[in-house]
Formats: sequence, C-alpha cells, structure tokens
Amino acid sequence: QVQLVESGGGLVQAGGSLRLSCAASGRTVSSYAMVWFRQAPGKEREFVAAIRWTGTTSADSVKGRFVISRDSVKNTLYLQMNSLTPEETAVYYCAATLAPGIPTGAHDYAYWGQGTQVTVSS
Repeated sequence: QVQLVESGGGLVQAGGSLRLSCAASGRTVSSYAMVWFRQAPGKEREFVAAIRWTGTTSADSVKGRFVISRDSVKNTLYLQMNSLTPEETAVYYCAATLAPGIPTGAHDYAYWGQGTQVTVSS
C-alpha cells in the first residue's frame, strides 16, 4: 500500500506562487506514475500534471506556469505553481499508479492523498 499526504496549500493573491508537496510512504514510488489533480466546488476533478521517470505531461491551462517534479530520495512529489488565478482555487490532490505510461485519467490512479486546499484571492 502507498500512503500519500499533501501539504503546502493555503491562501495566495492572484499572480502569486505556491509549492505543493506530496509525501509518499509505505513503498518507494520512484517507479510509479504520479499526478496532481484539482477539484473546485461543484466541478469535476481536473488533471493538472503528471510525472514518471520517462517524462512529464501537463494540462494546457498550466503549461509555462506550473512545474511538476519529484525527489526520489525523499519519496516526495512537488508542484510549483506560479501566476495563480482565482479560477484555480480548488482542492489539489496527488495520486500514484503502476499503470503503464503517464496516465491523465483519475480512474487510472489507485492511491490518493486527502487533498490540500489552495485559495487564490483576486
């Protein structure tokens, strides 16, 4: 089993930055694909960015502003978010999977964290 715990959320002004962390325990996740999703109130869970040793992929809406990375020694996933907008207010979740490739669908991910709230004020 893999346990995931997100941190780093909070309140930030529009145009500001935050770095989210997702600490994994239970197993080494270096061979897993890992992902960030977000879910705003009343909306579906939305893919943000994913990473595996083969590379990364991200949603068009965050390209050039968000950077996903991982530290295999610390067994931790990160999401650096820059130039945030109020529309990006959401709960941000990390997840992990052994499914092949770099999946972008929530149904492909077996292990989930509890989420961390990001609020961007205008």
